[in-house]
Amino acid sequence: MEDIFFQESSLVTELNRKLQDIRAEIAKVIVGQEQVVDLLLTGLLCDGHLLLEGVPGVAKTLASKLLARIIDVNFSRLQFTPDLMPGDVVGTSVFNPKEGVFYFKPGPIFSNIVLIDEINRSPAKTQSALFEVMEERQVTVDGTTHGMQYPFIVLATQNPIEQEGTYRLPEAQLDRFLFKINIGYPTLAEEVLILTQQQGKTQNQLLQVANKILTASEVAKYREVVQNINIDAKLIEYIATIVHETRSNSSLYLGASTRASLAILKSAKATAALSGRDFVIPEDIQKMAPHVLCHRIMLTPEKEMEGISTDDLVDNIIQGIEIPR
Repeated sequence: MEDIFFQESSLVTELNRKLQDIRAEIAKVIVGQEQVVDLLLTGLLCDGHLLLEGVPGVAKTLASKLLARIIDVNFSRLQFTPDLMPGDVVGTSVFNPKEGVFYFKPGPIFSNIVLIDEINRSPAKTQSALFEVMEERQVTVDGTTHGMQYPFIVLATQNPIEQEGTYRLPEAQLDRFLFKINIGYPTLAEEVLILTQQQGKTQNQLLQVANKILTASEVAKYREVVQNINIDAKLIEYIATIVHETRSNSSLYLGASTRASLAILKSAKATAALSGRDFVIPEDIQKMAPHVLCHRIMLTPEKEMEGISTDDLVDNIIQGIEIPR
């Protein structure tokens, strides 16, 4: 038993060192945004899809490309537009006149890290093409199921300011994202450093600075390490209590699903690994819960008119629950 415990602890230490190396590589290109980087790494370790929200020009696309560059996996990008069709995303059957048969031509979704730029630019018909692939890592076309390569992560971006020509993401779609990551403006000092470091360089030149750190097989190994992080039964009940409170809160029209509970559990374990621990503490749960819950819950119309935000409400729910010790 002691040998198993030592082996697990050493793997957590190895993972933590690898994550520090990744942070250092990302810092060569992206200045600041430490929380964003940690959430990206947490999503990677949890096998979760991520929704990046921020105004244009705050490195949403750059961060996505950089993650793919560091992991040494395939990367593809889809620009969502109002006229985009489901077949343009997942692929379609094409007739071969020479052989007289149809064959499947995979769409750009068949990659390891898929960046969907401005995901809210396409209507519900196109959004529905993502439901199966984001949940089950497969697509079904003409009755035939096609599996995705490992690993498979969707990184989607949207602009919170410009709403003309956009569509509200379906709740079922939002629930499939592990986090919604809000990317803000850099500080004055960070902006000066960005201008100093990036002057005269193209985005491709910036990406070439970062070295490859992880392989697909290492991602699989470290995800298993995260799954084996220890968590006390009281903390599992703590997670369930937080999510249950969103369902009974009078300020909410829609509470969080069981998928949200599992997301908090997985992300809390990943946060522990990021901190070099092989066990979860209450602070890991408190840190991850807002990122998991805020895009999954819906305020009542009355509370929206009062100007209350989902962030404030989730904080109030967490503060109102006794922390297990």
